[in-house]
Amino acid sequence: MGFLDKFKLSRLMDGLAKTRDAVMEKVTRVIKAKRKIDDALIDEIEEILLLGDVGVATTSLIIDNLRERVRRERYEDASELHRLLREEVARLFKGHDIRTDGNSIEIPVGVQPYVVMVVGVNGVGKTTTIGKLAYNYRSSGKQVIIGAADTFRAAANEQLEVWAQRAGVDIIQQQHGSDPAAVAYDTLQSALARKADVVIIDTAGRLHTKANLMEELKKIRRVMAKLLPDAPHEVLLVLDATTGQNAIQQARQFSDAVGVSGLVVTKLDGTAKGGVVIGISSELSVPVKYIGVGEQINDLQVFDHDAFVDALFGALRTEDSVTVEE
Repeated sequence: MGFLDKFKLSRLMDGLAKTRDAVMEKVTRVIKAKRKIDDALIDEIEEILLLGDVGVATTSLIIDNLRERVRRERYEDASELHRLLREEVARLFKGHDIRTDGNSIEIPVGVQPYVVMVVGVNGVGKTTTIGKLAYNYRSSGKQVIIGAADTFRAAANEQLEVWAQRAGVDIIQQQHGSDPAAVAYDTLQSALARKADVVIIDTAGRLHTKANLMEELKKIRRVMAKLLPDAPHEVLLVLDATTGQNAIQQARQFSDAVGVSGLVVTKLDGTAKGGVVIGISSELSVPVKYIGVGEQINDLQVFDHDAFVDALFGALRTEDSVTVEE
């Protein structure tokens, strides 16, 4: 494991500390308290997963598979349950592999500009995610332009401009109250003229006018497609991990309306509800593509499910020290 990989795993482990303490440390304690596997022990693990916001459907799937493996493979020693649980959680992420250049998701060959539309309700961390995403792409040597198409929220342009400056990328914006689709069109037109590599479009996130918002997002898609038929190539929905199971409901609403292709789960470092990432991956056909594990500009990571499971399970308390498996 290289230095950068170790650094990212360390940041991920730090970001998941509250979830690990709330879920896996409790699982470890109840397992250590028993010598033999029995129904009561598995019931305790089920309750911990539910309280950790893994979700009812996903928890039931994990526990059913766990019981079946114990029965079929005739496990008796309680200490085996930690490994078995880890394997069942890892199994849920299979098929969600993401091609990455290390900093960001790999852009398909021949696509220029690569257009990413970012959606989500207010307060989930959409603006900061766009800034961090722009920084990731620029760090990979890409020319990036941000389109400030959230013309509804007061100070949205100003906040996004600050993040664009931090990321070292250009931003296209119009005055407050302008047509968001016009901003998206101008941004894409500018990107084509400059031969930019990546376009990231911000959008409004007001919940109280959901029907109008969804129609607005559809219009943005239609307008961009007039300039570039396949645009947007990616629709990322930003979800706040601290909202737990509500995040899954938001994902369903946006997916139905605008065809979400990937999820960004933010604020994992500030919550014990990081188990929602497991539930989202299991219950939705939309993959988690990025996770936010801190406030720094480099704290948006491409979602690596193996690293996520390592960070959730791999930091085992051994004589009060934390060890990470190589």
